Amino acid sequence: MRILHTGDWHLGRTLEGRSRQKEQEQFVDELVGIADSSGADLILMAGDVYDSVNPPAAAEQLFYEAAARLTAGGRPLVVISGNHDQPERVASVSPLVRRQGITLVGMPTSEPVTVHAARTGEIAKIAALPYPSEARLGELLAGDGGEAELRLAYSARVGRLMNLLGREFSPQTVNLAMSHIYVLGGVESRDSERPIQVGGAYTVDPSDLCCGAQYTALGHLHRAQRVKGEGMIRYSGSPLAYSFSEAGQAKSLAMIDVAPGGEPVFEEIYLRCGRPLVNWRSAGGLEEVYRWLDEGKDAGAFIDLELRLTEAMSMNDIQRLRKSREGIVHIRPVYPQMEQELEEMARSRMPVQELFRKFYQRQTGGAEPDDSLIELFLELAEEERQESAEEEEMLK
Repeated sequence: MRILHTGDWHLGRTLEGRSRQKEQEQFVDELVGIADSSGADLILMAGDVYDSVNPPAAAEQLFYEAAARLTAGGRPLVVISGNHDQPERVASVSPLVRRQGITLVGMPTSEPVTVHAARTGEIAKIAALPYPSEARLGELLAGDGGEAELRLAYSARVGRLMNLLGREFSPQTVNLAMSHIYVLGGVESRDSERPIQVGGAYTVDPSDLCCGAQYTALGHLHRAQRVKGEGMIRYSGSPLAYSFSEAGQAKSLAMIDVAPGGEPVFEEIYLRCGRPLVNWRSAGGLEEVYRWLDEGKDAGAFIDLELRLTEAMSMNDIQRLRKSREGIVHIRPVYPQMEQELEEMARSRMPVQELFRKFYQRQTGGAEPDDSLIELFLELAEEERQESAEEEEMLK
């Protein structure tokens, strides 16, 4: 049986307000092409179909179209919800799509999924566990013992569920597991898996995934990777780079060939879709950046730009840069002694706009910043504050 493992589509996600819809459509086209050309017998989608619990209509339509195209020839598709998904929303259309070979698992259950591979005649048993938060499990896992106790209780609970789901595994079936979790030893991509307790209390020990599966398909971490443990345990990674911490990562799908009782054979299939995300670090200031732009460096990419300057940037400088390349997402000027001066001024507990005004005056020899520049600074500071607050809230 040939199994194509994917996950973390995050349909509907944007990059600082920039739509990724066309890139996601390109991914679906490429995924369907690979599934057809490779002769995949089964598709596993390991969670985070959407980027939010209330995705835009275009994202939902793209998912339904992808599911229909992937199963058009009778090939089964099994999808679980991730931490970004609203589980009931993912599973809501199950009555309409079940006969087409599409299985949608929204909430953790005790029932494994059974699918048949038409080409080989083999049966696969899948221990499919959607993202198991305490709320979705419907139970409180720990009392006052702190993070260490909660981690042990959570990992053990996931292990019991996996073993329950794997109770129908047999030597005559292809035995698979799938979940959307953080497994100890996995490498996360900073900023991409932001709303879940990465590396914290909601961490699963690989030993608790020992349920007899020949292959375990994981979702949540955006870097494709194998995790040490019993059998073959892999994250497929996300199909697109969703934050600049993923700059330079090759995106891929996992193809597995496995027979009942046999060892899985793994192949990594690299994807071509999506705009690259790159980090530009300029020590030569604006002159160097404009030279890169004239040379066409990283044409078509989204750019995170950090440049070292001796004089403060004006609004005209910022606007000219953004007009020079629509892919420039962030512009972060770095000045000598900037961090030290800001820290010293912050200790005075002045309003943030006054801190910025005084810093600007120091950098320009006494010039006053325009109101529009102050507003831009305050907007950027507020965005950073909100992102930090959201991350702290999610980690509680």
